[in-house]
Amino acid sequence: MSQVPTEMQAEPTPAEIKQSRVYQQWGLTQAEYEQICQHLDRLPNYTETGLFAAMWSEHCSYKKSKPVLKRFWSQNDRVIQGPGEGAGVIDIGDGQAVVFKAESHNHPSAVEPYEGAATGVGGILRDIFSMGAQPIAVLDSLRFGEINDNYTKHLVDQVIAGIAGYGNAIGIPTVGGEIAFDDVYKGNPLVNVMAVGTLDQADLHVGKARGTGNKILYVGAATGRDGIHGATFASSDFESETEQDRSAVQVGDPFLEKLVMDATIQAVRQFGSDVVGIQDMGAAGLVSSSAEMAGKAGNGVHLNLDRVPQRETNMTPYELMLSESQERMLLVVKPEALERVAKLFTDAGLSAVEIGTVTDDGRYQLQFHGQTVTDVEVNYLVTPPKQHQAERVPHRLETEDRTQYQPQIEDASATLMQLLGQSTIASKAGLFRHFDSMVRTDTVIRPGGDAALVRVTGTNKGLALTTDISGRYTYLDPEIGGARAVVEAAQNITVTGATPIGLTDCLNFGDPDDPEVYYELDHASQGINTIAQRLNTPIISGNVSLYNETDGQPIYPTPMVGMVGLLQDVHQATTSFVKQAGDLVYLIGTLGPDFNGSELQKLQTGTIHGRLRPVDADRAADLQALVRDQILAGNITAAHDVAEGGLAVTLAEMTFTTPFSLDVQVNCPVAWTFAETPSVFAVAVPVARQAEFERDARNRAQYLGRVTDEATFSLQATDQTIRLDKATMQQHYQEALSWQLNH
Repeated sequence: MSQVPTEMQAEPTPAEIKQSRVYQQWGLTQAEYEQICQHLDRLPNYTETGLFAAMWSEHCSYKKSKPVLKRFWSQNDRVIQGPGEGAGVIDIGDGQAVVFKAESHNHPSAVEPYEGAATGVGGILRDIFSMGAQPIAVLDSLRFGEINDNYTKHLVDQVIAGIAGYGNAIGIPTVGGEIAFDDVYKGNPLVNVMAVGTLDQADLHVGKARGTGNKILYVGAATGRDGIHGATFASSDFESETEQDRSAVQVGDPFLEKLVMDATIQAVRQFGSDVVGIQDMGAAGLVSSSAEMAGKAGNGVHLNLDRVPQRETNMTPYELMLSESQERMLLVVKPEALERVAKLFTDAGLSAVEIGTVTDDGRYQLQFHGQTVTDVEVNYLVTPPKQHQAERVPHRLETEDRTQYQPQIEDASATLMQLLGQSTIASKAGLFRHFDSMVRTDTVIRPGGDAALVRVTGTNKGLALTTDISGRYTYLDPEIGGARAVVEAAQNITVTGATPIGLTDCLNFGDPDDPEVYYELDHASQGINTIAQRLNTPIISGNVSLYNETDGQPIYPTPMVGMVGLLQDVHQATTSFVKQAGDLVYLIGTLGPDFNGSELQKLQTGTIHGRLRPVDADRAADLQALVRDQILAGNITAAHDVAEGGLAVTLAEMTFTTPFSLDVQVNCPVAWTFAETPSVFAVAVPVARQAEFERDARNRAQYLGRVTDEATFSLQATDQTIRLDKATMQQHYQEALSWQLNH
């Protein structure tokens, strides 16, 4: 092979790198470094060492989580593109497809919450339009420490502002999401963002550098020094006494991103197969996008770094390759179309520069100032050594009390009011009002219900969208917690009338080198996979975020599930809010004493503990199908699944923002109305549809009572009755979180 220069500008020499072991600060282990040296048969220079550190990081390579992820079920007759590309793609009929993926920006948001959250939105949107799709919606899933902490209040304010600022400016509606608060997230908030797009299947593009002689076209913003080694930054723990690396956090420009998005989509539609491949420059910047595209195609790439647009002077190859400056894309273009494709971008005021060529030699070569500064095998660069992580059952699971928590309810009305004011349950309207949910005018169901619903432009079809997390349950039982996250997401899709068709995930866990943490990751993933198969919702994309720890204390194991459902006619959709007095209220499913991990347990004890009952996958599928069928038949006018706070909270929420209330009765102790049993729904049925509904539901539904136009909310149990003024209850629910944030 050609001799690689040992030194660039003032960078350490290969010998100095070996002596100082600076690579360990970048996440490369001693064994990995020695393996690289052995494979190259020489010492890697500064740039090469940085490239390997980034590409072999967990954030880019999934080297530790891949054994878990490869077991995910990701194929059925709808799946067009599964994991491995910018986003997954699912057939929605009529030659159309939905494209979606979720990503985490946890570490950047902990350090610079506004820019961390904003660039999380920008990055996930690029994953969508890099496939040739038009983004149509953004959702978020957020976890913070307890709201009584001033720093948490700052994080909430800035993360919400970052998501809103980016999404609103680029013109993509933020249509849904969920937010919760637990002390374990105080030092390590979770900022997960899901983006959804649509495309005509003929316009689908993937990130492969195919075709020897095809050109590598750099488009978008110029490269600066922001975000260098962001990938390795996201692959390590936090220490509270250590100043975090703010230079690893990128700075976004949503107005520039809109130009890049529009031009990229136009290029796909206008030039078709002349644009061979597209990938955004996300984690690890230019190196990951170019090396991954080459690796997936089995080719090499030769890049001339002198041509890379730069916004700062005297940038080194190391900096140019590892910068994570935002709003940049890499296109592979046929030579005969290069000038025309580039002109489309330059006409939009964007950089569009040919920086390299696809080769058939399998080499990753970088030229800078007339010298070869990197020359390695592409496949070796993108394939880190296999990792076999040890796992061990967490000690808490071996010693946990298996009994069910037994709450004591002295005043059920007061308990319901307390729960409605809990930060995790209380209305988030004061936060999501910052999001523009109606831009593009296709939003049918706005934030505030179980799932959003967005019309597929130019059709009557709708896409139901949701994000859900089950951190507390996963802490108590990783496999059941993973299963419950999927069940909850599917329930939220179902109550709109839509059929769940696929899911994405963000797996937020602690340090995978801890055998107990790896056990949590493995078993939570098994729970997700089992229920996904049973509900026919393939796992078509996702993200792993590990090392979510501060001072050695991990967050709850927190799998986030983002799900998409399909509704053939948006006019058949329903919402969670009751529509008219006189409608009949039914319970679908069966309540049980499921208090472990619940909001009630946390309210009364300040913590969560105990074991969970297994999820009945067949029952979940059956009851969801019943709810969907009855909505589409016109027999249900409102539907809401039982989740945080239990049935009592569910029924109360169904009345909020309406002029109606409820008068219902349950054949169980009042405590059970605060239990969080999965696969339970509350629905409203018109009197004229009662007979048909009861015939179809058979023994799966229980009559509870009626929707009223009275001022009082009444829920009678076998031992107590909850009676509250509906207006007072609603005001408390709507104002509690804002009050907590401002005091």
